[in-house]
Amino acid sequence: MHLLLAEDDQQLAASLVEVLATQRYCIDVVNDGEQAWYSVQSSQYDLLLLDLTLPKLDGLSLCRRLRASGYQFPIMMLTARDTTEDKILGLDAGADVYMVKPFAVQEVQAQLRALLRRGLAPLPPSLAWGAVSLNPQTYEVHYRDRPIHLTPKEFAILDLLLRHRPQVVNRDRLRNSLWSVTDYPSDATIKVHIKSLRQKLRAAGAPRDWLQTVHGVGYRLNSTPP
Repeated sequence: MHLLLAEDDQQLAASLVEVLATQRYCIDVVNDGEQAWYSVQSSQYDLLLLDLTLPKLDGLSLCRRLRASGYQFPIMMLTARDTTEDKILGLDAGADVYMVKPFAVQEVQAQLRALLRRGLAPLPPSLAWGAVSLNPQTYEVHYRDRPIHLTPKEFAILDLLLRHRPQVVNRDRLRNSLWSVTDYPSDATIKVHIKSLRQKLRAAGAPRDWLQTVHGVGYRLNSTPP
């Protein structure tokens, strides 16, 4: 899942990223409302965690702008304002959840799970292309009956390629979907992950050209799977 965290408290932002990253969330972090608005326009997010008192463009105004512009992803508002009036303003502006600081990180995780269950269609039990199958719920990958053990990043890359088969997924799409803006990878880093993924697929028996490189653009799965 690709999340955007708009929070100007760097210590709180770092704590949230550290915890949520262990749950396989990919998190982009911005520290003002204008950056959040531009990020939403340039990337696809599954959920926004939004501080209310942001500089440049406050969270309430940003929330209203997003809803007025047609963005429907869940918004979790994070704020120290705890009056009933503040909560009503936040929810009326379009927030799905209003959480008052200080809060337990475990509560944030639980609210995230609930919002994502509500806002997204159920994941298919398995994605497959040819003899390669990937289960997004159990994090298992197989070639025919042979298990393939992937790192979290390799799994995420394969998942993205399977969801867009047989289209080409360019490197910018990989970066924006699977890495945060604070950990943006070079082309060389992406190539290392692709090389390792390809080697593991081949070791399990997949053909050499199952995962193809489109030079200068990105990667795709063979349009005629074996």
